[in-house]
Amino acid sequence: MKMLKQPEVIGIASGKGGVGKTSISVNLARQMAQNGKRVFLFDGDMGLANAQISLGVKAKENISHVILGQKNINEIIVEVSPRFSLVPGASGVQQMAALNNIEMAGIVNVFSEIKAEFDFLIIDLAAGISPSVLTLLDACHRRVIVVADEPSSIADAYGLIKVICQRSTRTDILMIENRFKRHVTDNTPNLFNLINQVCIKFLDRSIKNLGAISEDEFFSLALKDNKALIDYAPTSNAVKDIQSIIDEIIALGPIQGMNGGLEFFIDRK
Repeated sequence: MKMLKQPEVIGIASGKGGVGKTSISVNLARQMAQNGKRVFLFDGDMGLANAQISLGVKAKENISHVILGQKNINEIIVEVSPRFSLVPGASGVQQMAALNNIEMAGIVNVFSEIKAEFDFLIIDLAAGISPSVLTLLDACHRRVIVVADEPSSIADAYGLIKVICQRSTRTDILMIENRFKRHVTDNTPNLFNLINQVCIKFLDRSIKNLGAISEDEFFSLALKDNKALIDYAPTSNAVKDIQSIIDEIIALGPIQGMNGGLEFFIDRK
């Protein structure tokens, strides 16, 4: 059997809802594809998935149909644009929000059945520290935490990082600050330094900074128009910030020891 290229799996998470995690997931995926990468986006918010709304696409089937054995994963994939595909999550399906560890492992394994070759799988996870979120994060090559400069977001982000550190000794926790307010006198994000210092002091673990995305009115306007930001306002500041974050991800280089199996999502053989 042909050995397919091993894609890099990036989980996008947040301790608190409402910090723009889904918007970042959608726009990272779309802009990576614009850069020539082949990208799959999995809406991994079990039970309350809404990435397809942000992209203005309608999916007849979703991951729940795969779990129930009604479809295989290749039958539910939606091509959003060239090089960019969506694996739709389920919305309003109560049993999908309460999957056990065995069922979550089944979701992880089913991604190995994707026939297409691609470079990145981005997973938009639910907010918080539910078992389904943690199981999916365990199976990602890189874990990205989205934080806004608000007390509750900062506290919940630290709580999520703490739980991740308790579950693993891996050092692949990354951070994105969203809705960064740029000031004339101070153009340097300080939130990362604050959170990283706390992690070093209390968890004996450091995190890595991917960058900050500016507060930008075009985000909400693009969402209302069901478009990715690069398709709505390609010259906006936030698009430039997202590109800088993509450059940082690429600069991290290939993952070492990407062997697949239950530990990671994709076992391409």
